[in-house]
Amino acid sequence: MAVLTRTEAVDRSALIDVTSYAVDLDLTQGEERFGSRSEIRFVCREPGAQTFLEVKAVEVRSITLNGNAIDPTTVTDGRVTLNNLQADNTVVVEATMAYSHDGEGLHRAVDPADGLVYTYVQAFLDAAPAVFACFDQPDLKAPFEVTVTAPPDWIVAGNGAATQEQPGHWRLATTRPLATYFFTICAGPYVSVTDEHDGIPLGVHARASLQDELVKHAPHMLQITKQSFDYYHRLFGIRYPWGEYHQFFVPEFNAGAMENPGCVVLRDQYVFRGAATRADVLLRSNTISHEMAHMWFGDLVTLKWWDDVWLNESFAEYMAHRCVSEATEFAEAWVDFGVARKHWGYGADRSPSTHPIAGTPAEDGNAALTNFDGISYAKGASALRQLAAYVGDEAFIAGVRDHLTKHSFGNATLADFLAAVSRASGKDLDRWATAWLRTPGTDTIAVRSGDGEQMSGVQIVRATPAQFPAERPHVLDVAGFTDGAQIWREGPFTLDSAAESLPDLDGKLRPKLLIPNASDLTWAIPSFDIATVEAMADQLGRVTDSQARQIAWSGLLNGMATSTVDPRVVLDVFTAAWPVETDESLRQILAARVPLGLEVFLPYAERESATAQLADAARRSLESSTGPQQVVAARLLAQTSAEEELLGRWASGRDLPPALEGDIDFRWAAMLRLAALGAADEARITELADEDGTMSGRQSTLGCLTARPTREAKDWAWDQLEHHTELSNYEALAIAGQLFVASDPDLVRRDVERYFTVIPALAGRYGEFAVKRIAMAAFPLTLTESAAVQAVHTALAADQEMTAGVRRALVDCAARLDEAMLSQQRFTTPAKRQ
Repeated sequence: MAVLTRTEAVDRSALIDVTSYAVDLDLTQGEERFGSRSEIRFVCREPGAQTFLEVKAVEVRSITLNGNAIDPTTVTDGRVTLNNLQADNTVVVEATMAYSHDGEGLHRAVDPADGLVYTYVQAFLDAAPAVFACFDQPDLKAPFEVTVTAPPDWIVAGNGAATQEQPGHWRLATTRPLATYFFTICAGPYVSVTDEHDGIPLGVHARASLQDELVKHAPHMLQITKQSFDYYHRLFGIRYPWGEYHQFFVPEFNAGAMENPGCVVLRDQYVFRGAATRADVLLRSNTISHEMAHMWFGDLVTLKWWDDVWLNESFAEYMAHRCVSEATEFAEAWVDFGVARKHWGYGADRSPSTHPIAGTPAEDGNAALTNFDGISYAKGASALRQLAAYVGDEAFIAGVRDHLTKHSFGNATLADFLAAVSRASGKDLDRWATAWLRTPGTDTIAVRSGDGEQMSGVQIVRATPAQFPAERPHVLDVAGFTDGAQIWREGPFTLDSAAESLPDLDGKLRPKLLIPNASDLTWAIPSFDIATVEAMADQLGRVTDSQARQIAWSGLLNGMATSTVDPRVVLDVFTAAWPVETDESLRQILAARVPLGLEVFLPYAERESATAQLADAARRSLESSTGPQQVVAARLLAQTSAEEELLGRWASGRDLPPALEGDIDFRWAAMLRLAALGAADEARITELADEDGTMSGRQSTLGCLTARPTREAKDWAWDQLEHHTELSNYEALAIAGQLFVASDPDLVRRDVERYFTVIPALAGRYGEFAVKRIAMAAFPLTLTESAAVQAVHTALAADQEMTAGVRRALVDCAARLDEAMLSQQRFTTPAKRQ
């Protein structure tokens, strides 16, 4: 299919304006196909000219333009040319479309728990033409009228309020102008919990097999929804403009959620089947608030083209954390942001694919999709937080209000937004924008001072990546901690040069932990002096400031990635500090991230011992924990323990920690570890699968079967990916994540070549978003040895077909493999720790 280029989009929007869409979908035509009819009215500024319309159909039955038939066979590469346009035009396309199974277009999923069918539309980024014929670009917004025919026992919802006019026939209220990528319907036997707030009808919906869980979690989800509405109404000064507000938790969704106006779609893992930690609920709450922020940033005011994607995602990321920390129970949301989102962004910013926050050239839709990463989300949000500090929060919000008001129901650019903030603040932001938004790279911040018990000649030092020189001003602070107590804090202040003196710190006691950017106000990696690194294992667990602990971990983990911190130091600090960690986000995210990092950065010979130390830390934490804190400790123990008897009891549902009684997902975690240890054969795995006949159970079964350390198991898994086309995107992902899990690298070395044969070819079966996730999950990252690294780089250098997104993901994964190799070369033995 042809990919829309920016040049084509600019030319088309200069020629036409779309005035309305009327879309009719028939979901009663069988298991593989559905009917689609589009009637599009548009004006042409140059009568007699031509343009094109996108339609990605199994069969185009008819096309008429202004009453004149167009031969359907003229549709080529998903486009049909419209000739001899009039001033006012109507084009009608009737087509048969295919349901998707990769989370894009009109996705159809069967819940094995009860055999019921669920559908939803994910039109982002260029999937709308696989649902209805359209002019598919973000700056051709128009109102939508939608009708849907569905089985009579289904409910239907979408961007406008839905009314069932007769059994199986639904009409949705006409929307305000929307970009095509926001179009959605959700149709199926969903179960619902409804409410109303401030005159806005609310609904949360999920599969019937999740009804009990939905009813359990709906009150909290609706509370966060209401709190977010109140906060955004106060902050933006513009009421929510999209009528009803529905949130559908749908199966096999590729992302966290999608901000369709009036009908947000979210992954149904947020309707927790088992134990949910505070960090789990915070993540869900942040996602709810993030998508709601898009109702203004993205939906009300939409980017003109994809090179301004940050106008959507950075704002939603920033506003959600601001909202959740100020308007809900989760005052610690910025700590979670630092340990989860910023760490993701720092990794993206040091990767080969790094790019500026704003203004990255996106010549077509495929190029644009690759920039939906930790830079456009976390780094962009951090830059906005800095902008608010730089101009003052009052001026920043005044500029936001001006921007949203001036461009309501239209499109805007970076220049438009900066102009609004500049007007409100009276500051020229060109230099700031050049440094923060138009230049890639992450600065490193360090504190330098003389020796001795008292500090002298103290300086804050900023190091900028040599390949991306920039003069970024940083609003930040510095703090010192000794034996858990904060003994002093300096700031916030503005660092506007490579080094600045901090004379107020001269003469103060030297702390055992010297932490730059201690409040995590800016986007920068902290660099610690040797004394601070050496004291971390003893001191970090005593610090009562959770944000400072988060920054300490940021420095350690980024230091491990850049070969400035020995991974063994990270292990020592974790085993000492993590069992006493009280912040649930730090506990949970570090428990997931540190073991994976050590599995990559430590040499093979030390990994088993390191895993045993992690398991010991988990056990100590579990034994000293009660209530919800047991959950994370038990999960880490299930992930790292070599005690087959304990894991076997947990997998069978016996002797579970009280907080995890009845948690089938935890039982699967224990089974996965058993499988990786070679202690769970197919019969044992199938026995648990028989108890959990759900989508999640099916995916967990595939993962466990793949994780078994035998050649037969790995060959079976590769065969599934390569030849079994009925696998859904989630099923393929479950297999991919376990392909290179093996304590003995001999088992999987030969599969590196197979990876580059099988994985890129999946682009013919799944959409770009799904294939990228599968490729990253399957990447042989733990094979940190010269032969594997050479094989990876040789394969990437070969002239083989890969989509832009997959190639970029693999190049970035290879760069992380290079980081691990460099670390192992520098820190060759425990004696060389620094």
